[in-house]
Parts: sequence; structure tokens; C-alpha cells
Amino acid sequence: MAGRLKAPTGRYGGKTAEERQAERRRRFLDAALELFGADPGYRATTVAALSEAAGLSTRQFYEEFRTLEDVLAALHLQVNAWSEEAVLTAFAEVEGRPLAERVTDIFRAYAASVTGDTRRIRITFVEIIGVSPRLEAQRLARRSRWVDLICAEAEAAAARGEAAPRDYRIAATAFIGSVNGLLHDWSAGWVNATLDEVVDELVRQLLAIMRPTGWGER
Repeated sequence: MAGRLKAPTGRYGGKTAEERQAERRRRFLDAALELFGADPGYRATTVAALSEAAGLSTRQFYEEFRTLEDVLAALHLQVNAWSEEAVLTAFAEVEGRPLAERVTDIFRAYAASVTGDTRRIRITFVEIIGVSPRLEAQRLARRSRWVDLICAEAEAAAARGEAAPRDYRIAATAFIGSVNGLLHDWSAGWVNATLDEVVDELVRQLLAIMRPTGWGER
């Protein structure tokens, strides 16, 4: 398709055109979360199958999206937005508490959001990989946002004297790689541990980055 079809305007069934469009988009994304995040997966899903799962027509699909890749891109951003919302809520709740408590509770909020629904894990760590240069750029951009968040928290902690003053970007990037790999492997059943144990290990790694051995003495 060269472009989306023109959406209807005006009221119908008590809803504006914008409200109907938002509802259709939500139904397509809900259906995509199920089909992409469970079975059969993004690569085996067709426009017809997604439209049927959403209870909508293929014509309505092309009013909202150009391709299935557009749907995956939107869904990946939505899953990340849910996790980011959970983290920012945790930030507000732990303000003023000791660093170790803050880091633990914030990271538990992130892990709970990502792992609370196995479909979200698959979208974040599996289905988005290797689809296209465009989606790879989006994935890396979202990962960079998480790196920025860790750097900002670590630098703020350093300014308060709670962490070592340093450039955290390389360490934060390496830590995000550890998070993605370990949570994916845990969700796939390759790590014999509880989620609490996985989170505790990742928190220990992050605190070790922020408070290296001997830092307090220096």
C-alpha cells in the first residue's frame, strides 16, 4: 500500500471519528500482543489473521497501519512505555530512601512489568530482533533511553555522595545487556532461579557498578 486509506469523519454510534480510530487501533494492538507475543508469532501472522483476531476488517487495518511491521513497531513502543511508567511510578514512591532500597524497588517494578506477562517478554526480547534496520534502530533507541535513566540516577546518587563519581555510560550499557539477557533466559526456563533471585543478582551488579570495592575508603 502506498499509504493508509482515508478514515471516515463525523459521529457514529455516539463516538467521534477520532474515538473510533483510537478504539480500532487499540483492538489491533491487543490482538497483536496475543498473536505476536504468543502463537503463532510476528513472522507467521498475516494481516487477515490479525484483523480476524481484532474483530475488524482488513480494510480497517489499512486505515490504521501500512504493514504488520508498523503494528510490531507500535506494540514494542507500547510495551516499553508500560515498563517506563512502572519505573517512574517507583521512582516517586522511593524518593528520599537509601540508595540500595531505591535501586531494589525500582528494579523490581521494572522486572514485574516486563515479566508479569510472557507476551511482553517475547515482544521485547524475541520478536523485535532482526526484523528490519528500522526496528533495530527503534530497539536500540529504546535501550538507550534505559541507559540514560540509569546514568541519570547514578550521577544524581554520586552528587549526593551515595555513589562513586564517574562516567557511567559504558557500565550502564553493559548492565542493560545483562538485564535483557538474564530476563530473557529466565523467562525461557534456562535459569533455575526465582524472579526474586534474578532481580537480587541484577541489583547486586548495579550497586557494584555504583559503589565499587574500596570506593568509600577513597
